[in-house]
Amino acid sequence: MYRFLLLLFLSLQIISCKESQHQAQPNIVLIIADDVSWNDISPYGHPSVRTPNLDKLAADGMLFTEAFLTTSSCSPSRTSIISGLYPHNTDAEQLSWPLPEDKRTFVQELKNAGYWTGLAGKYHMGDAVIDDFDVLHEMQWLDAPLGLDRKLEGDGSGCDNWIKLLQERPKDKPFFTWLASFDAHRPFYEGISDKPYNLDEVRIPPYIPETDSVKKDFALYYEEITRMDNYIGKVVAELEAQGVSENTMIVFISDNGRAFPRDKTTLYDGGIKTPWIIKWPAQIKKGSINNNLISSIDLAPTFMRVAGLEPLAEFDGVDFLPTLSAEKKEIRKEIYAEDHFHDFEDYTRAIRTKEFKYIKNYYPDLPNTPSADIVRDLSWQSMIAEKKKGNLTEAQLWCFNAPRQEEELYDIVADPNELHNLAINAKYSSVLEEMRTKLNFIRESTNDFLPPERTQDDFFRETGLPTKYRLRPRPSKAEYMKAREQGIVLQNPEMD
Repeated sequence: MYRFLLLLFLSLQIISCKESQHQAQPNIVLIIADDVSWNDISPYGHPSVRTPNLDKLAADGMLFTEAFLTTSSCSPSRTSIISGLYPHNTDAEQLSWPLPEDKRTFVQELKNAGYWTGLAGKYHMGDAVIDDFDVLHEMQWLDAPLGLDRKLEGDGSGCDNWIKLLQERPKDKPFFTWLASFDAHRPFYEGISDKPYNLDEVRIPPYIPETDSVKKDFALYYEEITRMDNYIGKVVAELEAQGVSENTMIVFISDNGRAFPRDKTTLYDGGIKTPWIIKWPAQIKKGSINNNLISSIDLAPTFMRVAGLEPLAEFDGVDFLPTLSAEKKEIRKEIYAEDHFHDFEDYTRAIRTKEFKYIKNYYPDLPNTPSADIVRDLSWQSMIAEKKKGNLTEAQLWCFNAPRQEEELYDIVADPNELHNLAINAKYSSVLEEMRTKLNFIRESTNDFLPPERTQDDFFRETGLPTKYRLRPRPSKAEYMKAREQGIVLQNPEMD
């Protein structure tokens, strides 16, 4: 009997030791919203949008006021995050180009180091990344891949399997989960909420007209944000129920800004500035506000540091852990962002400091048409109608203009909506030259070069309907380049 009790005691000690070692390695939960701007959730001051769970996440953690993405396009933003590379270095810089096999990811490095890794929701990164996750619950469509304005299985949020993923993880390993919402991506559908928003609750930026159709569009967008917020509350509750909340780092961001004209697919703050909230009870003081510049490219090296790993040498980002404990510790002077093909061809670059934004339009002959799903929906169609009536302001006409101004410079402090281009103002010539120099330095140091040829639009800019060049699944960059060398333009044979 004594021997049995001794063996039982030793076994319990070994188990306890293993649990202690596990608890020493933090868990990481990354939550990614889809097409949600930073100022459309209540922690950033929106007076109407109901996001009580994000409010609590911010109250229990740290809210970043100057957080940015490397691009304002769905899949290029995600492949940039997972690879720690600027989009132009991923070879997946255009919408729906898959991340190539030779690009390493922080998720694979975590998995190699003993972390259990899982993804639930929107994926959108290509076949090469699938094996980086031990479990992948990708959201599923109800119709064919080439369908437009498609519907998802489940409630349409893309969040249906978030809790399932957390519950099926092994309990003897640290874990990383990538929880990706489809909210608030277009199309928006009525009837998803039992408490819809009133039109007088919407807050519309000045570059979009305040018509009833636009207000309705925004109200439906808000409903999807609130639905996503509900799932975030369930995630936090599940982590608490499992007893792992204290040692789990939760990071909430969006992949790009709201899917409205002059926001998504642009390099204005409405496109690239992101909500960014971190809750990590073991390391972060409650209710912290961080005003330092930070970029989504910084997530990969930071997550590896959190796991006790050395970040990959090829990463373009920097570790932001020091600023979590010392909120005034600056980790970067500026952020760099880029715009590539997203439904329509474009090539634009931006430098953003706390005071100024510089944008260089390399294809100024092209209008900055919003994504095709925006073109087909309420706000853009309302803007077309108002344009015909002559009712749009200069700022509201911006997406229609061709040619565009080649250079743009904005005083972010005095002009947060970026309405007044100072690039032609002699008073700001020294600032303009300084920002040009910054942009050119980053382009040269990271090998960012103008492509030799332009890509054919996947949609007609006037209607948002597919052209013969739209292919799904979209071939890789390597396949496009090979076809180009052979003098072939890839296109859909069913649409000749």
